[in-house]
Amino acid sequence: MTSGSRREAGWLAGWERTGWGRTGWGRTDWGIVIAGLGLSGIGAALVWSATRHTAGSGFLLKHVVNTAVGVAGFVVVTRIDHRTLRAWAPWVYLLSLAGLLAVLSPLGSTINGSRSWIQLPGGFSMQPSELAKVALSVGLAMVLAEGRDRDRAPGARDLVAAWGMVLVPVALVMLQPDLGSAVVLVAMAFAVVAVAGAPTLLLAGTAVVGAAGVLAMFTTNLLSAYQRARLTAFLDPAVDPEGIGYQTRQVRAAISSGGWFGQGLLHGSQTQGGYVPFQQTDFVFSVAGEELGFVGAAGIVVLIVFLVLRTLVIGARSDPFGQLVCVGVAMWFGVQAFENIGMNLGIMPVTGLPLPFLSYGGSSMFAGWLALALVNNAHVSGVGHR
Repeated sequence: MTSGSRREAGWLAGWERTGWGRTGWGRTDWGIVIAGLGLSGIGAALVWSATRHTAGSGFLLKHVVNTAVGVAGFVVVTRIDHRTLRAWAPWVYLLSLAGLLAVLSPLGSTINGSRSWIQLPGGFSMQPSELAKVALSVGLAMVLAEGRDRDRAPGARDLVAAWGMVLVPVALVMLQPDLGSAVVLVAMAFAVVAVAGAPTLLLAGTAVVGAAGVLAMFTTNLLSAYQRARLTAFLDPAVDPEGIGYQTRQVRAAISSGGWFGQGLLHGSQTQGGYVPFQQTDFVFSVAGEELGFVGAAGIVVLIVFLVLRTLVIGARSDPFGQLVCVGVAMWFGVQAFENIGMNLGIMPVTGLPLPFLSYGGSSMFAGWLALALVNNAHVSGVGHR
């Protein structure tokens, strides 16, 4: 061995002995980190543009604080051993149920027809349904990974436990009611159960039950009057011309006026005129469409697609637990982004789901960065086992 090789081997050994090497920082997947920071930064610019005339820099500062707290959570969770996260999964799940129950108690607040928030000091709020997505990601993986550890498909007991774990938070979310989050939770569960090796006939039956549930939402009183109005206005905006119908028309007008390259950040006529309600949350994508144009909006979509695909690649290289966690997170990001962008474009009903990392909201931002930490843990574990 040459002197240069000996020095390099010694340096690597020293690196592995440091905290950075042991906790996997040297093996962090910086692709997902950069994509998350890029989306969060773009979101800060869009939130500022949508709110600066009415709230100054207030929403921008809170968005930046939310991002900083989310990144701090990413750092903390990344330093936790992969096996420890798996062992903590039941407690994380139970804690999320406690949050969903709390929001239905006097602690909860009703906003836009949905009792989904708990108000916190300093003008902040918490939405437990967002954090429930993190809990379900690790909870389902914990239940179904045991079979994959032994190279067998999940048995009937595993599947009953998994769907029971899903139905409890879904029922609590529907009591708020929060249709969008319920759909995301069910989609996550379906994907994780499918990848875990559930029988095709069972998956087909689950899909039929899900379709029947969607039909019931349109035809019964399962949802609140406000939620039903959102769905019917999607089919016919003229039904509620001064409410949801007005929102969707203004959003489409903003996006269609952007052209290829947009009107310029801080210069969109619809955005700066304040014509789009809740633009910093539900309809932040319309700011991008109007002010950054098709090219800028498409860039956001590319970043989200990269994040989803990279998460799946990391899962494919991880152990069974990490693989199922990554599948759940990828489905969560993909379905939620599709629904949010779709409701901005008028091809999906308005459900109030935030656009991951871009929409203003602390719970969504925290949950997104915690999910990235879980993915990074799966990556570090996968590298360590290769």
